[in-house]
Order: sequence, then C-alpha cells, then structure tokens
Amino acid sequence: RAVGNGDQFRIRKDSQWNVPEPELVLVINRQGEIIGYTAGNDASSRDIEGENPLYLPQAKVYNQSCVVGPGILLADVDALSNVPISLEIRRGGAVAFEGETSTNNMKRNFQELADYLFMEVDFPHGALLMTGTGIVPGDDFTLQPGDMVKITVGELTIENETAQ
Repeated sequence: RAVGNGDQFRIRKDSQWNVPEPELVLVINRQGEIIGYTAGNDASSRDIEGENPLYLPQAKVYNQSCVVGPGILLADVDALSNVPISLEIRRGGAVAFEGETSTNNMKRNFQELADYLFMEVDFPHGALLMTGTGIVPGDDFTLQPGDMVKITVGELTIENETAQ
C-alpha cells in the first residue's frame, strides 16, 4: 500500500472527502529501539472514516494510500522532540492549502508509541510507525486528481501527485 517520493499516491474512488496527513514516521529496530525517522503521508478518506469508527481500515488501507521517504535520517529519540512538519498542496500551480506544526505539539512521546506497538507484537525486521498528524485541511477541502502534495518533516521532503 506504500509508495515512495515522486510516485503517485491514490485517493479512493468511492470517497468524496480525501485529505493528506503529513506525519513523522519512526524507524524502529527489531528490539523496539527508535533509530531514526522519515517523512510520511498517511492519506485518509474522511467521509468513510466518519461514517463509523469500524471503517477506519477502509479509509486508510488501500493500494497507494501511503507515502514514505525519501530516506531515513538516523536520530536519537531525544532529537525528535521539536521537528518541524509542513504541508503544501498545489492545484493548477497555485497553493490550495498550506499548514505547519511541530512534533513538540504531540500528546504522546515517541518512545511511548514505540513501546505500545512492540508490547504484544514481534517485528523481526523492525517497523515504520506513523505517529499521527497535526495538520489536516478543513472540512471544505478535498484532494483532487492532479494535486501536488509536498510534505516536509525536518530535513526530509516528499512530493507526490494525487491520482484516483
């Protein structure tokens, strides 16, 4: 379901309200230790998600719904406490939406998230953990095919065209 920087990512054909979700993605080794991070877009079909909490998997898990990359920055968990995150969506060459936040606005710390993920599940090759978003366009905005989505997390930037 994941694609990389420069690849097209998809919005669902059966959804009328789709948004990108810029996120810091933790890189965690097989022992559950945070060793770095990358940038991510965990796109969401908000109308499907909003119908019923049980529909969250359908709103988020489908082919080409997630972008990660463009690489991994090795970092100690303490270095991730104030990483800037920004989102820019361009439509027809003009900025249609932009926003920014920082990891210092997170409610839970990264080690807590990693510990919870590894509590009852083994990941023999490690894991990538998307940590949630603090930037979501308003209710009047939805992604359209052709929109260019640019997400910057710290020093890493991913830029992808929206497809359907």
